[in-house]
Amino acid sequence: MCGIVAYTGYREAYPVLLKGLKRLEYRGYDSAGIALLNGDLNVYKKKGKVSDLESHLKETQLHSTIGVGHTRWATHGQPNDVNAHPHYSFNKRLAIIHNGIIENYNVLKQDLTNKGYQFLSETDSEVLVHFIEDVQANSNCSLEEAIRLALHQVVGAYAIVVISKDHPDTLFAARKGSPLVIGVGKGEHFLASDATPIIEYTSDVIYLDDLEIAVITKDKVSIKSLDDVLTTPYVHTLEMELEAIEKNGFDHFMLKEIFEQPKSVKDSMRGRVNAAKGHLLLGGLRDYLNKLVHAQRVVILGCGTSWHAGLVAEYLFEEFARIPVEVEYASEFRYRNPIINEGDVVIAISQSGETADTLAAIELAKSKGAIIFGVCNVVGSSIPRATHAGAYTHAGPEIGVASTKAFTAQVTVLSMMAIIVARAKGTITESQYQELLVEFENIPAKIQRILDKHAQIEYIADIFKDARNFLFLGRGYNFPVALEGALKLKEISYIHAEGYPAAEMKHGPIALIDEEMPVVFIATRDSSYEKIISNIQEVRARKGRVIVVATEGDALVEKMAEFVIEIPHTHEALVPLLSVIPLQILSYHIAVMRGCNVDQPRNLAKSVTVE
Repeated sequence: MCGIVAYTGYREAYPVLLKGLKRLEYRGYDSAGIALLNGDLNVYKKKGKVSDLESHLKETQLHSTIGVGHTRWATHGQPNDVNAHPHYSFNKRLAIIHNGIIENYNVLKQDLTNKGYQFLSETDSEVLVHFIEDVQANSNCSLEEAIRLALHQVVGAYAIVVISKDHPDTLFAARKGSPLVIGVGKGEHFLASDATPIIEYTSDVIYLDDLEIAVITKDKVSIKSLDDVLTTPYVHTLEMELEAIEKNGFDHFMLKEIFEQPKSVKDSMRGRVNAAKGHLLLGGLRDYLNKLVHAQRVVILGCGTSWHAGLVAEYLFEEFARIPVEVEYASEFRYRNPIINEGDVVIAISQSGETADTLAAIELAKSKGAIIFGVCNVVGSSIPRATHAGAYTHAGPEIGVASTKAFTAQVTVLSMMAIIVARAKGTITESQYQELLVEFENIPAKIQRILDKHAQIEYIADIFKDARNFLFLGRGYNFPVALEGALKLKEISYIHAEGYPAAEMKHGPIALIDEEMPVVFIATRDSSYEKIISNIQEVRARKGRVIVVATEGDALVEKMAEFVIEIPHTHEALVPLLSVIPLQILSYHIAVMRGCNVDQPRNLAKSVTVE
């Protein structure tokens, strides 16, 4: 959601901002803009893509060594040029870019209107910059102090950067509930929503914490709390490389990330799994392993794909560790009055580590005394800092909005967690433990074997690209995979798709099946195999189009299905790491054939940082 980039230093700011905005396109947006300061404070903005802004400014002289840029995902006010960021203050001496939502903006706006302020846009963000200006005028204080005083009266979430005509080399930034990272260079500094616009210039970053304000010049960063207490920032060194956020010859980031999964799953296990030595370690669990071993209940929180990974974890923890598990949508959990008891453990899952609903759910669970484990991909993000312990997935940057390698990395880490707890509890035998370790190490190569069948799946996609509806059916460990397959298809191709437990088909969805309905079964040889074969027969009897993801060499399924996609055999508990791959590829090709923008699906954002 919304992207921020800002620069102060010795370079021309416009090329840095423009490239940064392009790096942030994956977050989802509907307009883009920049503000540059060179004597005058000039704002340029445009509805549409960053390329539309670039074309709009093609003949404009844009010399400046300080500036801010923004990609907007509309919340207050429709997508248009006027509502795009940056926004001027009333006297046009300030401009602001803002991610988040100011919940009390209507109250502030009415008060400012009564004082004679006039507003050009429908946004809450313009209200905030007018409010900062008003506070400074009435308090006769510095701009930094005015921002601090204003934010004390703001209700909601924000990441803001303010640029001022009266401070020609200074950026003012603050955050609450929305990420901001400062890039530290020599004679220059950067600001961004995440590290992708920064990594080309520096690997040294400072993650701004909630309720902090930063004053940034080309030579210095000063950070204080909202209560005016000076803090000492910690400079992190990024492990990300520039090539990780480039397409590297692939047509789309999504396809690149699908094909990266042999590596990303292997990286998730690196230094953690050693079958030859019988080792399975997650360093982040070490201090709190006893809490998990003695947990009376595990509550798993997530949204979207992360919720599906949590469903897989439910099967794993209950089967191996014998701990009752509940999987909750974080967006629902936070608005209930959930029962959290002493001895309960909460596992929060998020690719970005910035998901607003998940962060709020974590704070609610912590307030009730729960121990919180995080499973995240982005190092230094908010969720790892808000949890007691956890594990990074180490999947590398995921730029495509539709998560692919994030899902398999999350399932890998959650599987390891469940098995570690099971062994510590003594609820798994040594032979089971060793078998699982061996299979973990075999998974990357088996994913590669599925990817090698890419052309076959593309052929199937061509046949079904014009379908209006899809059903995805699975049982046991493959039920969450069915949900994930349906989500991927509707996210990027805009085809209506539903995932169900295969046994539930008879309780409603079977009414939809006719000769035009494609039904994707995940029917691997596992403990539910015979049952799902019966479900396939039921669809065939009603002339449904049957596509089956099956275990290699399954002659029975070959006779029953119209199309079969084979995957290698693995331990039943690890099947989701394989069975999801064909569904990702199928969704990708259907979307491309329908002319959809798979990396930036309409109305979607990579990181949902507002409610």
